[in-house]
Amino acid sequence: MGMRFTVLSSGSTGNATVVDNGETKVLVDVGFSAKKMELLMKERELAASSIDAIVVTHEHSDHIKGLGAFARKYDLPIYANEKTWEELDRQIGVIAEDNKKVMETGGVVEFGTLRVESFGISHDAAEPVGYCFYEGEQKLSVVTDLGYMSEKVKEKITDSDAMVLETNHDVDMLRVGHYPWSIKRRILGDKGHLSNEAAGEALCDVLTNKTKSVYMAHLSRDHNLMDLARLTVNSIVQERAPESKQLRLMDTYFDRSTKWDVLDSE
Repeated sequence: MGMRFTVLSSGSTGNATVVDNGETKVLVDVGFSAKKMELLMKERELAASSIDAIVVTHEHSDHIKGLGAFARKYDLPIYANEKTWEELDRQIGVIAEDNKKVMETGGVVEFGTLRVESFGISHDAAEPVGYCFYEGEQKLSVVTDLGYMSEKVKEKITDSDAMVLETNHDVDMLRVGHYPWSIKRRILGDKGHLSNEAAGEALCDVLTNKTKSVYMAHLSRDHNLMDLARLTVNSIVQERAPESKQLRLMDTYFDRSTKWDVLDSE
């Protein structure tokens, strides 16, 4: 089958993605209650009991809200680096020691033929990471919650078949929005969130002929619109990387899942 994935839901209120190679199903973050996770999976005809492991990007609530309950219910191993585990231990309740797996930043875990590699990103969390998934020659990168796209991150995600990439906010909408300036400054800072413009600029540096789809993720419900994110990113890509005509910019949703994207399909 190759590798496929679905963004179960993404936004400021919750995030979760499933990656499946036909033998192993890995869940990236559990930002919703266990019940909500089950409903989102059901939309994609996926049984929650079929999940084999969870990898965690960082400890903020929109990424771990249901982590403890879901992992306990289905007896699942959780992979995170040591600093993230220090925060998780205070937030998600008791996890069986056998299911507490330390995956250091930059480390690799293999689930059969599915290879998962983490890499450090810049965000106001203990030790946040993104992930690259490999199945044969196929590559999927999941990178959200970062204040800026460093050269090291660009190097990690270059040559992906598909990406789940943060397009959190429109800078002008954020600046005139209702948030206190202290929160705006955090979001706009190097350890905050990636804007539509920054995502578009970064994308031009990592696109190759191999890249077919980019899922615009983690949109702010207050300071962004999906149509605006798509228009902004597309205009930058068309100006700076016009040869990327095969690229598809895909929506994600705060209240429902995306269709399965099968990376080996034509």
